[in-house]
Amino acid sequence: MKLLILNGPNLNLLGVREPEVYGRQTFQDYFETLVSAFPDQDLHYFQSNHEGDLIDKIHEVGFSFDGIIINAGAYTHTSVAIADAISAVKTPVLEVHISNIHAREAFRHHSYLASRCVGSIVGLGLNGYRLGIEYFLLKK
Repeated sequence: MKLLILNGPNLNLLGVREPEVYGRQTFQDYFETLVSAFPDQDLHYFQSNHEGDLIDKIHEVGFSFDGIIINAGAYTHTSVAIADAISAVKTPVLEVHISNIHAREAFRHHSYLASRCVGSIVGLGLNGYRLGIEYFLLKK
């Protein structure tokens, strides 16, 4: 199974950014544990702080991969363009958030992406990504 984990702005700072909210592990280190945990899967990772780069990556893999797990960061709450990109492709997309966006500031309670995704996993820390992979494996 070919899956992309797609992270948006500021997620490159995991491990140092607000560790009380996001933990102390870098995403690259966590991704290596995912690759080890799912050795038979073709896992890919991409992160960008730029909206257009995220859209380009969705377009690039959105007709050939089996699934996309996206944490669009703050773009979740602002980007109609990323939502439209998700709608435009055939690959199913699952939304993940490390923190519980519904327990944070009011502006974070709305996701432009949620209605375009097959589901959302929020507030389970980095384990949300692992659960996302397991979801796609069950759908296989």
